[in-house]
Amino acid sequence: MFFINYLDRTAIGFAGPNGMSDDLGLSAAQFGFASGVFFIGYILLEVPSNLALHRFGARKWLSRIMVSWGIVALLFTWVGSFEHLAILRFILGVAEAGFFPGAILFLSLWVPAKHRGKILALFYLAQPLTNVIGAPLAGWLMTHDGIFFGLEGWRFMFFGVALPAIIVGVIAWFYLADKPSEAKWLTQEERTWLTGALQKERTATEAVNTKAHGKGGLKVAFSSGRVWVLSGIYFGFIYGLYALGFFLPTIIGGFEARFDVTYDVFQRGLITAIPYIPAALVLFLWSRDASRRGLKTWHIALPAVLGGVSIPLALFADSPELTIAIIAVTASAIFAALPNFWTLPTQFLTGAAAAAGVALINTIGNLAGFAAPYVTGALSDLTGGTYTVPMFVVGGFMLLSAVLMIGLSRRGRVSASNVPSADEIAH
Repeated sequence: MFFINYLDRTAIGFAGPNGMSDDLGLSAAQFGFASGVFFIGYILLEVPSNLALHRFGARKWLSRIMVSWGIVALLFTWVGSFEHLAILRFILGVAEAGFFPGAILFLSLWVPAKHRGKILALFYLAQPLTNVIGAPLAGWLMTHDGIFFGLEGWRFMFFGVALPAIIVGVIAWFYLADKPSEAKWLTQEERTWLTGALQKERTATEAVNTKAHGKGGLKVAFSSGRVWVLSGIYFGFIYGLYALGFFLPTIIGGFEARFDVTYDVFQRGLITAIPYIPAALVLFLWSRDASRRGLKTWHIALPAVLGGVSIPLALFADSPELTIAIIAVTASAIFAALPNFWTLPTQFLTGAAAAAGVALINTIGNLAGFAAPYVTGALSDLTGGTYTVPMFVVGGFMLLSAVLMIGLSRRGRVSASNVPSADEIAH
């Protein structure tokens, strides 16, 4: 589900430099705005959607979200203008709202804290693999220009990546179980053990939250300084992720003029996929190390520094190969940090507070999903079509994430191996 989710929201990044921007007459700023306006609709309904998932259950709500965005994504096949594109991107954000934090919340209801980092790493592998598999797939679909009812290749690509969302959404309705006690594929002994272990953790954490903040799930989430600092950290990572995701195909398209090389649409898709192959490997190994050692501050702060320094350097490379190698470092840094990051909120939030807190962090972070493509495109237009200034801005936000993570760790020990102590949470 996450694989299809990320592919559908970033498909515009493949379509833009491969015919869509020319056919619709888009400037870099307009392309950036259309890419980013998705997140305005997304964040407006993020918290309400996650609270609805907490109330109605993951099976119904995640399936509903998926089918809804699949239908909207299908409409991109017939987009005819910048205004139409921007409206559809906004509606797509509304339709997708709550999926990612809902999935994080769902996994936290199934996996004890000591195993959560490993499971989130496996879940998060879908995101870099979307680029490894999805970029060549999108490139291949776009080579079918005029074959399907006379549609341009980029339109056929939108059609091809939208249908799986509808199909898998229907499958999820019948497959997902909301909680361990409903899992038919577990034995009764396994259900009893897992339910008991999770309930013990929730009881301990709720007792700490009540002592620190009083009763009231939403109050715990919105009054926690930790939640707001985590939101800022996530903002920096998401700024880097989507600046890279939406504009990497465009930067690769610029190789032709810059380095006097020529690539067809499928080759561009393959090149776009290259940085995400090491990123997937690093994500898995880095998260496994965090699970083995216990999560440390540097598991999140160090990747933020590496990403912040590497992304501007890519623009000064003197060959396509070196540029892609440096971008691979940036992608690896971002994906190394994200699954470890998401083990933190559910250490000290449970129930409705967890639903609201995870959604709030994702909401604030995803403001960067709007800001990154729009600011990147606007700065590119203002600086004569170059990406030097925009990429330095990306690096700055990622370095800010590192600073905030170090500051957070000084106020309380960061650990993913056990439920935090009362003193840690109260602090």
